[in-house]
Amino acid sequence: MSYDRDQLLSVEQLRRTEARMTGKSRGRCTVSLPEMRGAGVGVCLATLLCRAIPQKLPASGSQVGSIGHRGHGEVILREDLDFANQTIASAAARGQLAYYDLLEQQGYLRMIRDAAALDEAWAPWAAGNGGTAPIGFILSMEGTDPIVDIGQIDWWWRQGLRTACLAHYGPSAYAMGTGGDGPLTERGRELVKAIDRVGIILDLVHTADTALAEALDIYGGPVFVSHGNCRALVDHDRQFSDEQIRRIAKRGGVFGVVVDCWMMVSGFKADDRKKGAVPLSALADHIDHICQITGGVDHVGIGSDLDGGFGTEETPAEIETIADLQKLAPILAARGYSDGDIDAIFHGNFLEFFRKALPGATT
Repeated sequence: MSYDRDQLLSVEQLRRTEARMTGKSRGRCTVSLPEMRGAGVGVCLATLLCRAIPQKLPASGSQVGSIGHRGHGEVILREDLDFANQTIASAAARGQLAYYDLLEQQGYLRMIRDAAALDEAWAPWAAGNGGTAPIGFILSMEGTDPIVDIGQIDWWWRQGLRTACLAHYGPSAYAMGTGGDGPLTERGRELVKAIDRVGIILDLVHTADTALAEALDIYGGPVFVSHGNCRALVDHDRQFSDEQIRRIAKRGGVFGVVVDCWMMVSGFKADDRKKGAVPLSALADHIDHICQITGGVDHVGIGSDLDGGFGTEETPAEIETIADLQKLAPILAARGYSDGDIDAIFHGNFLEFFRKALPGATT
């Protein structure tokens, strides 16, 4: 919706439509529904992402970089994501929800609301005959600015919202996000209690360190990280520290690793990708680290974040489209991961997590 990309087209077709555009990632997209199908992606998270420009500075005790700058992209003021207030952001998010709904009506997608629907959506792909089966999606909200007041939680739940993180970049109405540090706001603490009550799964991605620790203390349900890498390998607050990895894994969480070069290696420069300076094996380094920290392969999966505001200008040289994620399998095999381990990383761990976390779970 933000980039006006028809997800029914091939990646090649989308790139041709953007050939004369100059914005970030234009002509370099990596994802569309046909490409996902070719990659064997039978189930995914589908995000709602609309930010509200903060109406006032963060509370005392918070630290945030200069407005509009954070060393890699923006804290706020991104024209394709930012809106004047939460009401407008909520309206835009409802438009994104309508797009998913229409694609579902047309048979391209299937919303996953509970554990039984997850198994039904995955079954044809597990049997190797995904064919024309709808791609299953779990509705996620990346930054909760579209929730204008706490009383809307039940409405969003009825629409199918099943996971949410509290902030994106910079300060939000509910928490500090990437680009600074600070606690949950008073409204944020109430929001965490509300999503715990209805059963929305807490995604800890983009949540500032202080807010993350506070949320873990308040929220009693399942937690995970939809797309995040290791701070020990790339020192940035967008990444996760070893202590955070251990704490989230102890709660049964899974980390989805990200195929964005600046999050894979330190000191990434825009022209490094052209030189092939960031190999896909760097992603395996983050997988290795999570496995070492948690004591096994049970807490890591694929988050990718492909087309999450970047294109091939920020992917490893081996990644031209989402289908190329399959190239990670032989890299892991060469490092001693078994076929079972690789299956767990590619799909098994997240499937098991959501089977337990979604409504109707039997375990």
